[in-house]
Amino acid sequence: MFMQQNVLVIENSHTSLEIVSKLVRKAGLNPIGARSLMEARARFSQMMPESCLCAIVAYNLPDAPHGEAADATIAAYIPTIVVTDSVHPPTREHILTKDVVDYIPKENAQNYDYLSRLLARLEKNKSTGVIVVSTHRKSRKNMLSMLHKHNFVVFDCPTASDAMQHLANNKHIRLVITDYAIPDMTGTEFVSTLRKAFAKEQLAIMGIAGGENTLLSALFIKSGANDFIHRPYSHEEFLCRVMQNVEYIESVEAIRRAANSDYLTGLPNRRHFFYTVTVQQSSLPDSHALALIDLDHFKSINDTYGHDAGDEVLKVVASVIEEQFPDEVIARFGGEEFCIYFPETHIDDVIKLLNTFRETLADTIIRFNGETLSVTCSVGVSTLNTQNIEAMLSNADKALYEVKRQGRNQVLKACTE
Repeated sequence: MFMQQNVLVIENSHTSLEIVSKLVRKAGLNPIGARSLMEARARFSQMMPESCLCAIVAYNLPDAPHGEAADATIAAYIPTIVVTDSVHPPTREHILTKDVVDYIPKENAQNYDYLSRLLARLEKNKSTGVIVVSTHRKSRKNMLSMLHKHNFVVFDCPTASDAMQHLANNKHIRLVITDYAIPDMTGTEFVSTLRKAFAKEQLAIMGIAGGENTLLSALFIKSGANDFIHRPYSHEEFLCRVMQNVEYIESVEAIRRAANSDYLTGLPNRRHFFYTVTVQQSSLPDSHALALIDLDHFKSINDTYGHDAGDEVLKVVASVIEEQFPDEVIARFGGEEFCIYFPETHIDDVIKLLNTFRETLADTIIRFNGETLSVTCSVGVSTLNTQNIEAMLSNADKALYEVKRQGRNQVLKACTE
């Protein structure tokens, strides 16, 4: 069951409380406001503890002038972000002695932008992996602690080989942080090895080293690292660099998804379909099939109920295709036409799967603006024994044309193979 994620906001300034609450809502979270520590305790007592993603706490409150409110939320096991009017070093140092996620000075609007990004990250990070490779025990433990506080899925790796194993088994890893001195190879050799398997747009790598060697940063970057940080580093620098590198990978992924996806249904588009089948699967298997699906009388839905109704039908059809064919290569080819590629699948199984889909779709009720709609489909299938996907598409199209001639709502294998 979905549980609303709350953020406890403790701020005695009405203006600051409104600003922070607005940022919380912008992040898709629910702010629970309090103007004092006493009020915050009362509010928290009425909440389910697990519903609280984090607390944003003013360092100075009338009944908690020296960070006592942060102590209270930390003691309640709530991840805590401290907001402060002061940027004086003693205040910063006092805040960072506490087990806080981060602290945000109020000195300018950009710091509130950072807070907004941080709120979004705390939820995203629960499914974002980060590898730390270092033999420097104190530094490694410090990095792991900060990453855990930001909800990252963290992998503590003493060697490059351990890191490579985790990368092979976990597709959600977005960042590798590696020291220069590691047991089985140098950090720059490790980076170079990683770059043979992962492009900069797929995996961010951050080098780290201490000592007097100022050339290490250049060596890391030349070997393929996205970034470098010199030890000793500040709490803020480390977290900002981590966030920037992870956001870079996510931004590239978002652009790639947009380029490869159909804008309406979210399914892969025709271009991505051909890339997946002909490039990623460089050698097509001997036993394979391709199906073209066309919705029956779709134009009449648009003419009768409007194009918004037609769009809703296409979205529902796409969701049924995704559900019925989780392991196949699927795409919307345009209009009311969809395509499915079946690698390593016998034709009898293909026909059975497609007929199950066809029947499921016919029984699916689609509701739009009080109207109840339904749709059927015609399917042409090709099993042409060829490495040419274009020839298979042509064959499937011929079978689809014959299905329509015979009356629609059927699955038909091309007879010219």
